[in-house]
Amino acid sequence: MTPGPSWDEAIDRHLALLATERGLARNSLEGYARDLADFARFCIERGIAPPQLTTAEIGLYMQSLSARGLSPSSQRRYLASLRGLVRGLVDDGHIADDPIAGIRLRARSRPLPRTLSPADIEALIDAIDTASPRGLRDKAMLETAYGCGLRVSELVALELAHLNLQEGTLITLGKGGRERMTPIGRAARQALEEYLADGRPALLKDATSRWLFVGRSGHPLTRQTFFRALKGWALLNPRLSWVSPHTLRHSFATHLLENGADLRAVQELLGHRDISTTQIYTHLSNRHLRRIYCASHPRARLQTSP
Repeated sequence: MTPGPSWDEAIDRHLALLATERGLARNSLEGYARDLADFARFCIERGIAPPQLTTAEIGLYMQSLSARGLSPSSQRRYLASLRGLVRGLVDDGHIADDPIAGIRLRARSRPLPRTLSPADIEALIDAIDTASPRGLRDKAMLETAYGCGLRVSELVALELAHLNLQEGTLITLGKGGRERMTPIGRAARQALEEYLADGRPALLKDATSRWLFVGRSGHPLTRQTFFRALKGWALLNPRLSWVSPHTLRHSFATHLLENGADLRAVQELLGHRDISTTQIYTHLSNRHLRRIYCASHPRARLQTSP
């Protein structure tokens, strides 16, 4: 192990690397500098030089941040700032083993996603003007996104060969190129049939395309194109102006669970590799169950005297 630098020298070198290798803006560098200067003061007060740094000292520092009343998000920011500095000291041979590798903060609580009610979905679909080929396409896309629980990247990447209307199935390529087969519901199937009969040929004109959902001259749609189309229809109803394409996927999963679907089945339909990713929707469906309980159970309601 080589003789170590002082904390000031180590921080200056780390900030210089951030500026040159990552091209960080001045404000970002100043933020890193403040965080690291706070940690350096902590170590200097305790007589800890960079080569003497251990997991125990870093743990004590994180505890001190909590004791000072810093929020979990602020603690994570300090830890992220510190992680790069410490790894640089390890790479330069000033510290033998990475003392920060074993530091883990409490898992961050994930906000529950917003979802649409079935009535909201109907209102959104009914707002689409299907008198035009574009309207037929947008309705088919919305019905497919919601009816099959697709990510928008999966939706725009669909090819005509992926669709089997006779069997009512759709082959989707998800994250990591993982393939899954998704059933198509009655509403999505009808919208797709109408689009394929009258919408897609009109959009293609004389062109050919392997893509299911096409723009002019057969070019595939982008995620941004579908986002703008969805926003355009949603703006007709001010209550739904916040909707995004992923809202349809959230709503798909929530409505399945609210109507008794098995969590493992929903995991498969969504294409989640880990069921813990799917479990966030159980919180939404539990909220729905609580509403039903409070509205229906005689002992859940406040009884008033006659």
